[in-house]
Amino acid sequence: MFKRIISLAVIAAFSTSAVLAAGGGAENKKQDWHFDGMFGTYDKAAAQRGFQVYQEVCAACHSLKYVAFYNLGDKGAPFFDPEYPNPNDSPVIKAIAKMFTIIDGPDDSGDMFDRPGITADKMPAPYANEMAAKASNRGALPPDLSLITRARSDGSNYLYSLLTGYEDAPEGMKMSAGMSYNPYFAGGTQIAMGAPLTEGRVEYSDGTEASVDQMARDVVEFLTWAADPKMEQRKQTGWAVLIYLFLLSLLLYGSYRAVWRNVKH
Repeated sequence: MFKRIISLAVIAAFSTSAVLAAGGGAENKKQDWHFDGMFGTYDKAAAQRGFQVYQEVCAACHSLKYVAFYNLGDKGAPFFDPEYPNPNDSPVIKAIAKMFTIIDGPDDSGDMFDRPGITADKMPAPYANEMAAKASNRGALPPDLSLITRARSDGSNYLYSLLTGYEDAPEGMKMSAGMSYNPYFAGGTQIAMGAPLTEGRVEYSDGTEASVDQMARDVVEFLTWAADPKMEQRKQTGWAVLIYLFLLSLLLYGSYRAVWRNVKH
């Protein structure tokens, strides 16, 4: 838990490393999310599509280092299967893990080696270290996305706005080399990341049309789950506590009336 708290501050700091101009931060586009409200839950189909968007688009630059493969099959997770309450036994989770190559070792000879992923592995980072990440991105460090929707105020709407907010720069505005204009980028209007989503960028296995809006909503759904995987359980526990307290209040009031009914006040 302490590491996750520290990471929030780190993400908030690194997410501005690509800024070359002050300003920006237009008001977020407000969306109706399936997970909003006291009864909100994650849209599992959308989160599964969002994982596909992350794999095929985001994972080339952004890590998801606090998410292990077995987390994808936990209760409330995108790939949870009630037939396999232990995600380590899930064929789907095992298949997802095997899609990734993990650098492991050292072996008996002292060398590192590649192997297919297993359910216990964390999602592998796209770069060996921060310097390699910066060298591949014109000096900008792509932030880890594990907690990105929690690292920003109104994080889900912010991320959706950022992904769908790329525009042509206003007339007369001088753009730095290699930068893109996005008025929703917190801390600046120039961002080192080009527009990651284009129409039909992915081909959804369920046949859903891969519009920019759809892909943005789906990946935000997935990343919101990644940042708060226990949300559904927390809400269920909260309602159980409220019901318990209500019944306890009725019991205490009834006891009070029974004990003091013949006593003059």
